[in-house]
Amino acid sequence: MELGLTGKTVIISGAASGIGRACARAFAEEGANLALIDIDEPAGIALERELAADVPCIFVSADITNEVEVAAAVDSIAGSFGGIDVVIGSAGISGPFGVGFEHISSRDFSRVLEVNVTGQFLLARQTARYLREAKSGNLIFIASDSSFVAAPGMVPYNASKGALLQLTRALSVELSDSAVRVNCLCPSIVDTPMARQDLGIAEGTIELLDFPVQTPEQVAHHVLYLASYCSEPINGTSLVSDFGYLARSAFPA
Repeated sequence: MELGLTGKTVIISGAASGIGRACARAFAEEGANLALIDIDEPAGIALERELAADVPCIFVSADITNEVEVAAAVDSIAGSFGGIDVVIGSAGISGPFGVGFEHISSRDFSRVLEVNVTGQFLLARQTARYLREAKSGNLIFIASDSSFVAAPGMVPYNASKGALLQLTRALSVELSDSAVRVNCLCPSIVDTPMARQDLGIAEGTIELLDFPVQTPEQVAHHVLYLASYCSEPINGTSLVSDFGYLARSAFPA
């Protein structure tokens, strides 16, 4: 299927690892121009070198929660490529994991919201004018099934992903006077370094879990769809990929 992403300029935050890294590779395969943003400079530079062999690709080191750094990164990228067509907000943290909320400090709680929500807001705000100028701008956030359901010991993460879902809806309304679409992807557990660390899972043992886990590449393919002309009618909503968990009734039958 032709997705129409060749030559599109795509910004990916959190691009150095996990879902962001998989998205970078997936968009490179589609022939997009890539701009990678991350705080992990060595990993970001290494990925830039890998992908630049096939497509135009630049890496910009920036803290997604730093307003000045985000502004400078976005303006630099737009200047380098002559505009921005797609923005993928993939940067995120899990914060305290497996900790009761009574034992979570306000500082730790605020930090998760700062990265997972405020950082996405700053990225959206700074890229909005460029996306408005694009023929069909796309803003896609990586949320979670935790936008809808909650697991114990994950209060900051659950709260942040719920807020990100509503931010998606609100921004789609704010940008409804343009051709810009805003959506979010809500996967269940993905095999990423962050998930492995939280779950205490060593490399190569993810298959031992008693629940399904998806790959970053599968998530990246869903992002490609949301960024393509194929999903043109989809706006202001979420795409849940959770193996059907949300559809299941609690009725014991």
